[in-house]
Amino acid sequence: MSTPLAVFAAGTGAPPAPLAAPVAPPTERSDAFLLRQQHFPDDVNFHAPGLKRYRTNAFEQTNPRAWLPISVTGDACALQCEHCVAKVLNPMISLQAAKNLYELCTELQQTGTKGVLVSGGSMKNGQVPLLKHVEHMKRVKDELGMKIICHTGLVSEETAAGLAWAGIDGAMIDIMGADETISKVYHLEATVEDFEESLERLTRHELMTLPHIVVGLHFGRFLGEQRALEIIARYPVSALILVVLMPVFGTPMANLTPPPLDETTAFFRAARMAMPTTRVMLGCARPGGDMKIQLDRAAIDMGLNGIAFPAEGIVEYATASGLDPKFYEYCCSLTWGV
Repeated sequence: MSTPLAVFAAGTGAPPAPLAAPVAPPTERSDAFLLRQQHFPDDVNFHAPGLKRYRTNAFEQTNPRAWLPISVTGDACALQCEHCVAKVLNPMISLQAAKNLYELCTELQQTGTKGVLVSGGSMKNGQVPLLKHVEHMKRVKDELGMKIICHTGLVSEETAAGLAWAGIDGAMIDIMGADETISKVYHLEATVEDFEESLERLTRHELMTLPHIVVGLHFGRFLGEQRALEIIARYPVSALILVVLMPVFGTPMANLTPPPLDETTAFFRAARMAMPTTRVMLGCARPGGDMKIQLDRAAIDMGLNGIAFPAEGIVEYATASGLDPKFYEYCCSLTWGV
């Protein structure tokens, strides 16, 4: 399934026990951090959308329903990707149980929801079936004033134009740089060029385009990430979202070792250096425990602009690094209020 791995953070229940993270920053700043300082103010954005409950000593949600995910296909997906097998859809709100997207969003707004991620399982062609919902998206935008971002999968010209007409706030798309990953992980008969064509369509229609790179997606090893970065850097995207393969129980990748920390940190740096004026964010999905702390520290050290669901101690680490924390309860793919 081609739903972005960032949504794997979805879930319910209390947050895990907090882990301590050292506060003292490095004595010398990386070239990537210095490059960030040349192009951005000294703030860092921390996000906790209502994909799961979240609390640390420095940041706690006030409205877990402010931002919610919706699946337009219920729990159905034709691709059954190796890293997901449609499990990402389970915690989403199923549109199939509602009459239409506008009516569902009307109900959600009455319970405190301010924005939604409209996603779903993929069809065999790699597209999420969004086109038939664009009229309802436009009503949600125009009549309810809610924020909408969509996970598109591959997009046709008609779908890209329809999403632009609806006035959505952002279009999320995974970009892969290896045909082998598309075939063996996504089970999709498509090519890297097909994903670049979708990215081109989204940006040409002037959508706020939010490409994701899943680091280590090819069974925990690097394959095509650098090519994906080079592709994205050619287009006027609104932000680049990096996520890290997070083995999920019940999937063929459940017991995989995540990609090596040093290679992942090096890729954070490569992303900052390749796109010096574009916001680069560390998204929801990444391994937990000590590796999460190290990844979050690396995101600060390598000049990324923000982190979703930061580990305990990371806000303090960012402050000690000379950054001014800003807190938001919506998806890190968006820059509302920034």
